[in-house]
Amino acid sequence: MLFVECKGSPYEIGCRHGQVARTQIDRCIAFYAKLFLKNCKIEWPQVLEHASSFEQQAKSKWPAYHEEMQGIADGAGKELLDIVAINVRTEINFGLFSDGCTALSWHTEKRAWLGQNWDWMTEQKQNLIIIKITQENKPTILQVTEAGILGKIGFNSAGVGTLFNAIRVHGADATRLPAHFGLRMALESTSVPDAVSRLESYGMASSAHILLGDTATSLGLEFTKSTFAHCKPDADGRVVHANHLLREHPGETDTVWLKDSLQRVSTMAKNAEALGEEPSWGDVSKLFEDEQNAPGSICRTQTQETGSATLFNIVMDLRSKKAIVKLGRPTETEEVVDLQL
Repeated sequence: MLFVECKGSPYEIGCRHGQVARTQIDRCIAFYAKLFLKNCKIEWPQVLEHASSFEQQAKSKWPAYHEEMQGIADGAGKELLDIVAINVRTEINFGLFSDGCTALSWHTEKRAWLGQNWDWMTEQKQNLIIIKITQENKPTILQVTEAGILGKIGFNSAGVGTLFNAIRVHGADATRLPAHFGLRMALESTSVPDAVSRLESYGMASSAHILLGDTATSLGLEFTKSTFAHCKPDADGRVVHANHLLREHPGETDTVWLKDSLQRVSTMAKNAEALGEEPSWGDVSKLFEDEQNAPGSICRTQTQETGSATLFNIVMDLRSKKAIVKLGRPTETEEVVDLQL
């Protein structure tokens, strides 16, 4: 996987990202342009019209993210709205484009685990990159993301980590914080309560779930365009989530767009419980290799029915500020990357 190290001002961080990952950004834009056309019947110029309202909000409310996206655009030789569009791809057309995943947080006496299989169309695997971001007065970030996107899945030097599950509830609000901005904001936080407070203060533009962890605790933050709900750890310190709402959200209706999501939550919870109180790194990693209910399993295979495959697995221990990333399905690993802060 391409590794990009960025530091400095928001614009400098973005420019470096755009320069180094230019090829991957080109492909990422082409991927979503084709997907929007196929699924929404809208051409890229229409996508950019949708993105423009988010761009105006970002410039007003989150100027650092706006500057970073401008830097990415300039570094990659793209227009600003091209970069905005892929950053708000979850929100465009009411969150139609939703990636699947199975996520787990688990705090034991010795470890603060966060782990996830990230599932999406196999064509996008080539556009996954790892970014290290160093900026003044904020924690240093290590994350796996799609090229050109500000925030995704990773951890920071304060021991805060993020995982992401798409949830499809119709409707979006361009005046609120887009999901991938929210992931970046969480990764710039110093604790789970800090991250929750910041995201809830802005409200979220669409529906999704961010599984937050720090060295002391974890919390599943479910949200829609109008609601928030908290998934707290169970008696054994675990939160398990996939691609459907686990809590009530008054006035909002979950489509449960991936029916196998319910089975994946049940399977992960059962398998984790069987490991005992202090699992090893190998034990936790093995949880993400489960193929029950294939092809729509935790370790997912792309078929016409499932629409996506597991593109990478990440397991983090937030106390040691370490992660292992496996590219590809974890039963068929193509590359292993060790991350450490």
